[in-house]
Amino acid sequence: MIDNHIFENKKAAYYTLGCKLNFAETSTIGKHLSDNGIRKALPDEKADICVVNTCSVTELADKKCRQAIRKISRRHPGAFVVVVGCYAQLKPEEVSRIEGVDLVLGMGEKMDILEKINAKEGMAGQACQDKIKVSPIAAVKTFVPSCSKDDRTRHFLKVQDGCDYYCSYCTIPFARGRSRNGSIVDLVKMAEAAGNEGGKEIVLTGVNIGDFGKSTGETFFDLLKALEKVESIERFRISSIEPNLLTDEILQFVSQSRRFAPHFHIPLQSGSDEVLKLMRRKYDTPLFASKINRIRELMPDAFVGVDVIVGVRGETDEYFETALKFIESLPISQLHVFTYSERPGTMALHIDYVVNPKVKQERSKRLLDISQRKLRSFYQSQIGTAHKILFEQAKKGNKMYGFTENYVKIEADYQISWINKLIPVTLSGFNEDETTLTI
Repeated sequence: MIDNHIFENKKAAYYTLGCKLNFAETSTIGKHLSDNGIRKALPDEKADICVVNTCSVTELADKKCRQAIRKISRRHPGAFVVVVGCYAQLKPEEVSRIEGVDLVLGMGEKMDILEKINAKEGMAGQACQDKIKVSPIAAVKTFVPSCSKDDRTRHFLKVQDGCDYYCSYCTIPFARGRSRNGSIVDLVKMAEAAGNEGGKEIVLTGVNIGDFGKSTGETFFDLLKALEKVESIERFRISSIEPNLLTDEILQFVSQSRRFAPHFHIPLQSGSDEVLKLMRRKYDTPLFASKINRIRELMPDAFVGVDVIVGVRGETDEYFETALKFIESLPISQLHVFTYSERPGTMALHIDYVVNPKVKQERSKRLLDISQRKLRSFYQSQIGTAHKILFEQAKKGNKMYGFTENYVKIEADYQISWINKLIPVTLSGFNEDETTLTI
């Protein structure tokens, strides 16, 4: 039971590292604390409670989390620091030893944060082991829906969590557990509520959203059809979806939809079939190419972002060159390039061939060069076309920014009346530094 007297006049600060799914979950934690009388600390205030939601997708992510936790502890001296998220689940003892950490909560405990703080409040200096409340990930079966508003204009709706794929390089199943999801009825209600609060755009998030339905006997396509009927939301985006789960019925649906944006984010990870097998991915390059070509056939102006990992174990020079040629051949809009990082407990560690760090950097640069050329070409193709832009609140100098439905970033002179509005425009040319288009 929560003793609300402990939390009277308390202020909380929230810090999120990693994916949009984490942002959605931090928002839910924040609402829980707010409902119990804990207000969000203003930017210049010292917080009484700090909640740090962490990422552990790479070794660099772990390092950034450690640095952030130490910085937060110094920024809020005396605050009760709670660490949650993937890093907390995977390496709780390591996290508990970071100076300033008072409590480490796992995936199954983080939504009970007030109860856990209530039990630990006033116990500063306790042994590291006493700080840890982390259940084995196999025991985590529940799904907690979340919907957050970012610092701009979009809402992020968590529709699914966990993953059953166990790719050889990835720790996400060990951090987030098995695939599970909310019900369509509940998720539609959350989308409607976001729209009634003034939201215009929702991004559907999860770990493997195309796998939606494991918990409820529904399908991702069923969810899309239900959300299409939410009149209070003008635009939905589908976040990263596995190519083998991006069905033709989904593509045809989006191509004819009034609300779903022609914008796709699809993980490729490697353009070499041999490397895909080492990664234990569930598709090959012909399937991936067929999905991209089908998108272009149905939606010529769609934005297609593609994830690629460079330098994984087993990626020989020959395999990388094959991958590079395949990626060059794809009519995509942008690459998101990640450098492979060794993760403890993954099957990839049993692969003998290790790529030199300098070679990883060289390969990453070559892919980023391809990405830059493809993005510029895509933007060039959109000059002269008509779109609706959702403008954001943030400004830089006298400029404001927003995105078209097909995810072209737009710069315009600041007009306060345009914030969180869908403004019909015709795209002209590049801005001064040639990073966005203008109107």
